[in-house]
Amino acid sequence: MNTNESAENYLETILVLSQRLPVVRSVDIATEMNFKKSSISVAMKNLREKGHITVSDAGFISLTESGQKIADMIYERHTFISNWLISLGIDEKTAVEDACRMEHVISPESFAAIKKYVTNS
Repeated sequence: MNTNESAENYLETILVLSQRLPVVRSVDIATEMNFKKSSISVAMKNLREKGHITVSDAGFISLTESGQKIADMIYERHTFISNWLISLGIDEKTAVEDACRMEHVISPESFAAIKKYVTNS
């Protein structure tokens, strides 16, 4: 898929916001991620150029098929790893922070093996 961690975080944030809000705008992403709107604008331009998002004339941001695929993968990893760590007795704050780091670096093979092991246990 060849996206960097930053792009994956933006795509995941767009996905999460799209589940909560009727429309997603740069200002919503900036607020959610606690970033400056100027940083978001640069990131959205890059994601648009890579074909992961579309931006309407009104400034509404939508995931394309490729953006949705990446966002879904990262979000699944995030929620699965967070819940797994919490079930192991890790406090929620630490589990979520660790999941945020792990979701980007774990290989698809390792994630699939962990998921299979945990769900079959």
